Amino acid sequence: MSDRRKVLDLFEEQKDFVNEKVSEGIEKYRKGDGRLKIVDQNGAPIVNAKIKLTQKSHEFRFGANLFMLDELETEEKNEKYKAYFSDVFNMATLPFYWDALELQRNNPRYAKDSPKVYRRPAPDLCLEFCEKHGIEPREHGLAYDFFFPRWLHDASVEEVKRELERRYSEIAERYADKIRTIEVVNEMMHRKGRTSFYDEPDFVEWCFRLAEKYFPNNHLGINEGRRFAWCGNGRATDSYSAYVEANLLKGVRIDAIGMQFHLFNKREEEYEKTRQMLNPKHLYRSMDLYARFGKPLQITEITVPSYSWDPEDEEMQAEMIEKLYPIWFSHPNVEQIIYWNLVDGYAHVWEPDPEAIKASQGNMTLGENYYYGGLLRFDLSPKPAYYKIKELIQERWHTETEVVTDECGNAEFRGFYGDYDVEIQTNGGVERKNATLSKNGENDFVLTI
Repeated sequence: MSDRRKVLDLFEEQKDFVNEKVSEGIEKYRKGDGRLKIVDQNGAPIVNAKIKLTQKSHEFRFGANLFMLDELETEEKNEKYKAYFSDVFNMATLPFYWDALELQRNNPRYAKDSPKVYRRPAPDLCLEFCEKHGIEPREHGLAYDFFFPRWLHDASVEEVKRELERRYSEIAERYADKIRTIEVVNEMMHRKGRTSFYDEPDFVEWCFRLAEKYFPNNHLGINEGRRFAWCGNGRATDSYSAYVEANLLKGVRIDAIGMQFHLFNKREEEYEKTRQMLNPKHLYRSMDLYARFGKPLQITEITVPSYSWDPEDEEMQAEMIEKLYPIWFSHPNVEQIIYWNLVDGYAHVWEPDPEAIKASQGNMTLGENYYYGGLLRFDLSPKPAYYKIKELIQERWHTETEVVTDECGNAEFRGFYGDYDVEIQTNGGVERKNATLSKNGENDFVLTI
């Protein structure tokens, strides 16, 4: 296993560069200055008030997909899944794959009590969970042709367009005011089409213009696989960059650019296949390439494998995450970092573990539905990678500070953008208030006690 460490050789070689970029980027782009003024009921300033500020949540979005919500074999597992998800993440990717959402034409599975489809929980069920835990949902797969329903595969272009507009209309009416991020098209560059419309030259433009019609106030995203997002030359001639630019030049409203980061490599090929994706300078170069469009970047789908439940392998997974997340978090254009599958054993596989299969007592889906890319093991116990992400979000990138008001009742603080609990102590006792330090806010707070 020790040979795996060589995949991180470029992080070691570029250590000084990475440390400088990460520290400067996080300080400049993820933190801001807040100004407090504490006054009494008459508006008079309160001097020498002691203020303790404790960050409650991040403005930045950290998430995972929610595909296994109430999909596990036992209620105990389902409850653990929900607890671990809500304890760390403030964003969830919801599955809107058309083939699973509408198995039968005109009979969509939106409602919470809809018939189950594996790894495709109903949107209303997902939204209920998100609302309960203060998690922002994001839509995935609005016009993802690879998952268009079978009953459209032989349809004419015009019929596909009609049905697609009906789908947009239904989803917009039901969810446009509940889901900000709408991922319009996905994996256009390495998926074969399933319908006649897919190969039309205006597919992307038409899908986005329709999205602008039905989701005028939402954030419209484009998404693409790791090979095109990260494994090019980092130049404007890279295919995904040229594809995005071509649509922007047509006047297509692309509000955010998605970049998948799946390390789907066999163990024996890991070093060879990760030379670009585990090269810090290349990662920054790739993000800078897409940042030139002036759009937010979303790291939409992340898989970092452990390859086994061996302690050394799991520690390696955690270390890779510890090196990657700060690079993304420090870049000024990145606004979302979304891990993909939370749990091992329910999706793709490179190396099935016979012992794990045996331990599952026959409940595990074999073959391509099993791998070690999750943050929780198959038994729902957390891996070191889960705790590492939690540490980054809730400890390393977390603000707790104390300040005292001056003779004018003013005090200043610096912290990570997000929601804060403000505890104010005066001679009259202790009061609690709330404040939101925002990247795009004025960040001047007048608090009356």
